[in-house]
Amino acid sequence: MRVFSIPMRTRFRGVTRREGVLVRGPAGWGEFSPFAEYGPAESARWLAAAREAAFQGWPEPVRDRIPVNVTVPAVGPEQAFAMVRASGCATAKVKVAERGQGDVDDLARVEAVRAAIGPAGKVRVDVNGGWDVEHAVRMVRELDRFGLEYVEQPCATLEELAAVRRRVDVPVAADESIRRAEDPLRVRAAGAADIAVLKVQPLGGVRAALKVAEATGLPVVVSSAVETSVGLAAGVALAAALPELPYACGLATLSLLEGDVAAEPLRAEGGVLPVRRPAVDEAALARYEIDDEGWRRRMDGAAAVLDRVGR
Repeated sequence: MRVFSIPMRTRFRGVTRREGVLVRGPAGWGEFSPFAEYGPAESARWLAAAREAAFQGWPEPVRDRIPVNVTVPAVGPEQAFAMVRASGCATAKVKVAERGQGDVDDLARVEAVRAAIGPAGKVRVDVNGGWDVEHAVRMVRELDRFGLEYVEQPCATLEELAAVRRRVDVPVAADESIRRAEDPLRVRAAGAADIAVLKVQPLGGVRAALKVAEATGLPVVVSSAVETSVGLAAGVALAAALPELPYACGLATLSLLEGDVAAEPLRAEGGVLPVRRPAVDEAALARYEIDDEGWRRRMDGAAAVLDRVGR
């Protein structure tokens, strides 16, 4: 058990440092990094993913390259423009509905991203459930003047997503409604989304995520939980194993961190990530390793939940 704490380049989802645990097994390294607000029951799936990576490994890939988007945090338009231009990606995901900001900030950020990526590039926005239905409908229509590929999790509940989906022309993607749901498959029954955003850790591993993808029957975008290269490798493994991959994936997030634990980090070049599993570098890990008993308690709590359900 190796606890890490890596500074973020920009505040992201209220987080200024990305922390978690790396575990090593016969199949390699796994990452356990649930966010601070997640309790034992929800964190148990994150631990299941780490155990799969460390002790079981992943399915064989069907592709060797993964197209990715650049993720733009809730920064000013000038910084957003620069991030997109520097990324080399043909698709950008823009965070909107940040606490303390307004619609005018979101419009300016997305406009800057569209200018940076050009008319042929694709722009998607991620709301993280931050709007109600009326706000979502109005903002999606306003933002679509910049040509949206889709809007991710505009509202918090499945019922709200379905209501928005009926009233806008932009496709709706579900993220939190899948990864934080007791039953991730309800999204299809509710008619709430056109696209499923899948993240390996919150769904319990690559194999579990593949089952969700098959059961929803929706096109899939694989995204990260802002992990180190260890966690990102699991997302890459999922994207590589999917039968079809129609959208660029949200896996180019290592640029959001000040550092990494791998000797050869999983960084995108030319808008793609290679399908590989980086090795942990002891010197790199030592720079960010901390002694935190709290993480051991979180792992123990998650493990107790897994033991109860027999995983």
